[in-house]
Amino acid sequence: MSKALFSDIFDTGIPSDIAAEFKNCIIERCALDTEERTLNTALKSEKYISAEMRQQLSAALKNALRLNSCLVSCVFSGDAFCPAACSDIAAEIKIKNAAINGYFNGADFSLDSDCVNITLKHGGYNTIADCGFENAFKAIVRERFSREVTVSFDGQLENVEIKLPEPEAEAPRTETPKPRPQKTERPASPKTEIKFEKREESPDNGIVYLDKPQQFYGRGGISNHTRDMISITGDDTEIACWGEVFGLETRDIKTKRGTDMTIVNFSFSDHTNSLNASLFMDTNRMGDIAPLKDGAFILVNGSYEFDNYKKDFVVKPRAMALLQKYTEKDNHEGEKRVELHCHTNMSAKDAVSSADSIIKQAYEWGHKAIAITDHGVVQAYPAAAGAVKAIRKSGGDFKVIYGVESYFVDDVNNNIEGLNAKQTAKFRYHQIILVKNLTGLKNLYKLVSEAHLHDFRGKPLTLRSKLDSMREGLILGSACEQGELYRAIIDEKPEEELLRIADYYDYLEIQPLGNNAFMVRESSYPDKKDKKTGAVIPNRFKKVTDFEVIKNFNRKVVELADKLGKPVVATGDVHFLKKSDDIIRKILMAGQGFDDFDNQAPLYLKTTDEMLADFDYFGDRAKEFVIDNPNKIADMVDGDIIPVPEGNYPPVIEGSDELLHDICWDTAHKIYGEDLPDVVKNRLEKELNSIINNGFSIMYISAQKLVAYSEENGYLVGSRGSVGSSFAATMAGISEVNPLPPHYVCPECCYSEFFLKGEVGSGFDLPEKKCPKCGAQLNRNGHDIPFETFLGFKGDKVPDIDLNFSDEFQNSVQKYTETLFGRENVFKAGTISTVAEKTAYGFAKAYAEKKGITLSNAELNRLASLVEKAQIKQTTGQHPAGMIIVPRTNTIYDFCPIQHPADDVNSDIITTHFDFHSIHDTILKLDELGHVVPTTYKYLEEYTGIPVSDVSMSDPDVYSLFTSTKALGVEPEEIDSKTGTYCLPEFGTKFVREMLVDCKPKNFSDLLQISGLSHGTDVWLGNAKDLIDNGTCTISEVIGTRDNIMVYLIHKGLEEGRAFKITETVRKGLVAKGKVSAEDWNAMEEDMRSHGVPEWYIESCHKIKYMFPKAHAAAYVISALRLAWYKVHRPLEFYCAYFTARPEDVDVPTIMHGKQAVRQYLQNIKAKGKEATKKELDVYNNMLIFNEMMSRGIEVLPIDINHSHAMKYLPENGKMRLPFGALSGVGEKAAYSIYEAAQKGNFVSREDFQIEAGVSKTIIQNLAELGAMNDLPDTNQISMF
Repeated sequence: MSKALFSDIFDTGIPSDIAAEFKNCIIERCALDTEERTLNTALKSEKYISAEMRQQLSAALKNALRLNSCLVSCVFSGDAFCPAACSDIAAEIKIKNAAINGYFNGADFSLDSDCVNITLKHGGYNTIADCGFENAFKAIVRERFSREVTVSFDGQLENVEIKLPEPEAEAPRTETPKPRPQKTERPASPKTEIKFEKREESPDNGIVYLDKPQQFYGRGGISNHTRDMISITGDDTEIACWGEVFGLETRDIKTKRGTDMTIVNFSFSDHTNSLNASLFMDTNRMGDIAPLKDGAFILVNGSYEFDNYKKDFVVKPRAMALLQKYTEKDNHEGEKRVELHCHTNMSAKDAVSSADSIIKQAYEWGHKAIAITDHGVVQAYPAAAGAVKAIRKSGGDFKVIYGVESYFVDDVNNNIEGLNAKQTAKFRYHQIILVKNLTGLKNLYKLVSEAHLHDFRGKPLTLRSKLDSMREGLILGSACEQGELYRAIIDEKPEEELLRIADYYDYLEIQPLGNNAFMVRESSYPDKKDKKTGAVIPNRFKKVTDFEVIKNFNRKVVELADKLGKPVVATGDVHFLKKSDDIIRKILMAGQGFDDFDNQAPLYLKTTDEMLADFDYFGDRAKEFVIDNPNKIADMVDGDIIPVPEGNYPPVIEGSDELLHDICWDTAHKIYGEDLPDVVKNRLEKELNSIINNGFSIMYISAQKLVAYSEENGYLVGSRGSVGSSFAATMAGISEVNPLPPHYVCPECCYSEFFLKGEVGSGFDLPEKKCPKCGAQLNRNGHDIPFETFLGFKGDKVPDIDLNFSDEFQNSVQKYTETLFGRENVFKAGTISTVAEKTAYGFAKAYAEKKGITLSNAELNRLASLVEKAQIKQTTGQHPAGMIIVPRTNTIYDFCPIQHPADDVNSDIITTHFDFHSIHDTILKLDELGHVVPTTYKYLEEYTGIPVSDVSMSDPDVYSLFTSTKALGVEPEEIDSKTGTYCLPEFGTKFVREMLVDCKPKNFSDLLQISGLSHGTDVWLGNAKDLIDNGTCTISEVIGTRDNIMVYLIHKGLEEGRAFKITETVRKGLVAKGKVSAEDWNAMEEDMRSHGVPEWYIESCHKIKYMFPKAHAAAYVISALRLAWYKVHRPLEFYCAYFTARPEDVDVPTIMHGKQAVRQYLQNIKAKGKEATKKELDVYNNMLIFNEMMSRGIEVLPIDINHSHAMKYLPENGKMRLPFGALSGVGEKAAYSIYEAAQKGNFVSREDFQIEAGVSKTIIQNLAELGAMNDLPDTNQISMF
């Protein structure tokens, strides 16, 4: 069934301008809760729609439908990604990161393929980088546009001069500072370490002890007579408050007197609100405030005043003290309870705590086990297993009881055939299913899969008929008040009916009175009426007028259990870990429109004594229900159940070891001769031994077959990631990157000559040379990339082979994967998305609004951060390229359940139920990415007849593009660029073009360095750039890629293992992030110094947070050089192929008016700045390329029904012929309809042509206005006069 358009459903009540913007959007999801009056809708659009317009739609729908809340979310096609989207995304991130406010004012955003360049106007780059902006930006683009992008910055990167707040009398006056944001590091230790005595009693606030503050700042004493922050107003001048510190930042300045000072800014919250605080410190005395750090609880006395610089009220501390945090323990003597009903953050937007934190708490309390029972899903299992593994590794022991709270429907005793989701809900109950052993685990995986794939009706339903057939190894519990038994008791069903229901379960469940307090609240509610039928819907809680009634419900459960001889267990129905975590669930509920969000039941993990007190009305039997029976059930469960089996389970291709061995050695002999050089022989032997002995050959052979299949169909494949570090991958045809040391090799007689001491960075940089044996021109290759960076030093790291297939051919490759391994064994890699920053912030605002309180921005940010960091599941999806392969000897249920992405019952795609990262190292995942570069290769070969693999990697004219425009025959001013690298992947962005100007690359090695530097973190700005600018070293000497470190250190004489250890430490940023011990790093430094490594190199290592793989950089540079060769030597075909592979809008009328019109267009857009429309911004980058092409003298031929192709830009008599698809508003389908109609010919009118093509009159009119219709008359009518 096709999905509805927005205009099909929301056609009235919406302002016309808003309705027009959304009319063609597809409704992916639409959830209207008529009782709560909330609407949650997800739209999909082929074009980008601004955040402002989306907000206007939400407000319009809320008003038109009289809703309490309305949430509108949008996803877009990858082609919709544009500068305007970048600006909106940056604004979203800015809302959640106060530290970067102001830095994006006036910033410009530009795109080049998948590269986003941000031009800053007000500095702040270091702060932006430190707050995780890049990762947040990429995550939003990935979620919203299904695109992987890189982010770069240029413009004003260093901080511009700021006006500091007026200092207090005693504060020194400051001269013009240029403060540089710094990552907050732990200050030097205070003179006396603060220690607290152990305390058992709980503080009044349940969070922190206020009675014994330990002062660390300020003179005199400190008052602990505090006020709640929510009561602080602008009328207050002095405050005494306690709170948890967050957002700590320091900024170093120098005063006019030359004194080093540090501005310290932080926020702190007492969980009623947050306050901002600021103080000046002598930099040399920062150790005095060492206790002040994120997460610390402090007491503050100080003034409360308006800060003109910050435009907000701030606290100026006069005294600060550290407070002792309360840690709750389960102090029950003897055997403790076991919780058998616990939800994690995988219970979508309902529970908030991670499996890891829950298990850690239970273990530390002395509980021996806990059951994980999420709503309808089992996606927390991998995290739970990881937590248990960590406990056992440290010498402890703990058991996770794997389970689920299923949505149970008794289809045996009720006919549900043909019922929709709403009708089925009348028969739907909660039910606990626990796994007893491995048989039960597999059966549960099957049940969960059935529920998601075949029985999803609003919820994934577990049908009794299927449960009965797969009940072996499972334990069933009666669940909560939404369970079948409890509802039957509330509804006063007959005794025999209650006994029949109860008898189906293995144990019966009762819960604390507070869990069901809502029944008492709702007892006074009137009956409801069905809006369609008018039938009365009785209030089932009408008789629950006090807690004694709920006690009687629980007593009835016990009575039934006693009659049937079944155990009763007391459970907490845990939805959050600590009492104080209820705020996160309140925010979630408020954000989803629940009116009773603030009436949270006490659904936290309770201690044994708390649970005993909850059931004290059962007298001595309370211990039986709280402790004895749950422990007995826990003892029934095997302790060695692992949800994802350990080890590696690759698929089998018969003879893959021998096949890989033979392919690699045969290719090596063909290239390097029968008598292989030692460097080739030793490298290949080492790699193949590691690959085959560790069972990785299947991964190589799988990739080899996919690449071969693609190439057989005319599409080359590009590698990415570190696979180019493997010489075996090169010999198998998987990677175009040769990782051997630089060398010559003769294509005729196989003579070779290797350079093993780092004399040259890349074989492509060797001078031309003829074979001394046969006189043939020698080939040049080799980039000196160690194998260890791919499979680890021991060669046992699971390889990750990522391949770039043509985006035109990606689907065919994925279908071929099913042919190779069997459709029943191939699944899309599942993903789990969590509540994101913007959603979390919106939820926090909704919470404050519904509660009727005014919270500070700092508090809203803190609350939203709590929600975001909780990683609460929002929905599921699929990896755009990941294919999971199950070996034929197993089934998917040996590893995980399966489902449709986002529970879309209309989808024919099946994904893993677990996020693919959880099973990545267990079963094979092939990354079959779709990319535009291989598509471009296809059209280049089609248009020129020159194979891409035959073009030179050492052409001087090609290399000149990276430093000048001379080879293009144009001046820089003509194309607004000092380099000729437009259209070249990774080198066309403004940021990288400026790097090229700074670095002046001369050869392949230099380009490889630049590619690595442009993708790393803290490797270029503030690091390599400074070293080059001040003349310390050149581009060829700086640390550009991770592998360079290892190769450089080995050439310096360090032992290979030690060089690898240092490389791994640096490239992961362990030094910069302070995650390596001072002792270990000092030893590494001394090893480097003793081998002659210069100080600047060691200092550079200190700053690096992430380094790009050399093999990935090499693959990028190779593709850039290949395309650049065509750009220089076959320009017409190059531009035709470039645009054919990127079917995006261009401004055809402007192009047809010639170069000056295009130049004027570009100037107009620049002048408009942010006033430019989305359409203009989308077209701008393509017009830059047309401007370059026209400046080179290439003319453009108009669209013509006799000569144009549907989507291909065709070379024609030395000119470019535009396709039908170039015209704005003509999509691929319409373009092919026009093209196919045009091929038939013999049309007598435009009307005739339109009917044949089946397109709109507007499209035909637009074509006619461009002269494409060959002067055909409008209609078939013949005039008589």
